[in-house]
Amino acid sequence: MRSPTADPVVVAARLGVRRGFIEMAQSLTNRADQVWIVTVNAAFVAVLWFQRDSDLSGTGFSLALATVPGLIGMNVAMGGWMATAQTLAVEREDGTLLRAKSTPNGMVGYLVARVVLAILGTLLGLVIFVVAGLFLVPGVADVPLRGWLMLLAVFLLGMAATMPWGAIVGALVKSSGAGFGLSFLPMVVLVAISGIFYPITGMPDWVQPIALVFPVYWLGAGMRDAILPESAAAAELGGEFHTWETFAVLGLWGVVGLALAPRILLAMARKESGSAVESRKQAALQAWS
Repeated sequence: MRSPTADPVVVAARLGVRRGFIEMAQSLTNRADQVWIVTVNAAFVAVLWFQRDSDLSGTGFSLALATVPGLIGMNVAMGGWMATAQTLAVEREDGTLLRAKSTPNGMVGYLVARVVLAILGTLLGLVIFVVAGLFLVPGVADVPLRGWLMLLAVFLLGMAATMPWGAIVGALVKSSGAGFGLSFLPMVVLVAISGIFYPITGMPDWVQPIALVFPVYWLGAGMRDAILPESAAAAELGGEFHTWETFAVLGLWGVVGLALAPRILLAMARKESGSAVESRKQAALQAWS
């Protein structure tokens, strides 16, 4: 009887995990990626630095403490949705996806690598925010064990709720430019209406139900539930944290996305060919000429 470890799909998945870690290590040694990581995260840390001595009116805790869960929630949403969509669109355009398709079980390894890379890249931002918060933001060091476990759970659920949909966008778009536009613009709108950095109760009544449908709001709510003190619940809808609703909505988005994404990705992969890749390259060259 064949050992489960010898199963080609399992082997491909393991190679995908290894590839994801290797690509993350390469990203950390790439000068352009280093500049991007340092610049973006330094800007966010600077925001916490300037807010550290300002209190949020009527709450008894610092403005910086209120900002930390918003930064983490936005980082998860963008890391899961945008990074996945853009990476898949670029690698479909440059032929990486075609090479994976032509290898036995290559699509399995490819998709596992994309998942691992997205999780590691997003986790790096989370660690930076948490470490900066421990040193700069009063109150972060007082988060109880329950809060850190909640943060980890919301992080994992948030990635599961956003990555499949990012993959769907990356599979459906025709070019890397379209991948950026169809991932960035919707995310900006959702961040704006979802109360990531301010109470959603300040938004018009007709906007609130729209925000509640999407995972971005629940990512912010879950991170606030994890990090902020109980008194902060007064600013939430209904005056309380909605822990189980957060798990339910993020879980539902994850389940539906994971059910749809593999089918759409496989359908897209079947259409990939050398002529299709060459056609996209020529179209891109003409657009830049």
